[in-house]
Amino acid sequence: MEVIKTDIEGVLIIEPKVFGDARGYFFESFNAAEFEARTGIRTTFIQDNESKSRYGVIRGLHFQKGRYAQSKLVRVVRGRVLDVAVDIRRGSPTFGRHVAVELSEENKRQLFIPRGFAHGFAVLSEEAVFQYKCDNPYAPQQEGAVAWNDPKIGIDWRIAAADAILSEKDSRNPKLDEAAELFDYNIDYYA
Repeated sequence: MEVIKTDIEGVLIIEPKVFGDARGYFFESFNAAEFEARTGIRTTFIQDNESKSRYGVIRGLHFQKGRYAQSKLVRVVRGRVLDVAVDIRRGSPTFGRHVAVELSEENKRQLFIPRGFAHGFAVLSEEAVFQYKCDNPYAPQQEGAVAWNDPKIGIDWRIAAADAILSEKDSRNPKLDEAAELFDYNIDYYA
């Protein structure tokens, strides 16, 4: 696999080595030992999730707080999405900045989102099947979120605002400046 650094430290694009022939293709989507050796990140993924969404759906920007913070390794099995990680660690030199990467069934790229980041994606194809690994269980009482359309973050979702399809909850998320509990850049959320 190839590891590509992004403009924000810790957010990584993972490109698997794909072996293809007339029968189709094969690739190893995750190998814990290789992931740690190539990235230097030591984490244990304990839960796999999958969602299916149609064009225009925007999910996010979500995170879990405190000891329930999650790292995620995300990928698309079918379709295309614009995947986004936003640095929400107060005191970070990249606080409020984001990384946006197109993930698709064709490019087979994955994005690693570390703890301390909000995460979301927009479906760019007719539909998309999205998978993600998490290193901490889902804890609804520790959910946090930031508005998908916060102008200070300035994400170009590549979907017209009028075409965006949001959950009721995501349509009410606070702007970054109004979010009550975020992360502190000086705390190690992996300790």
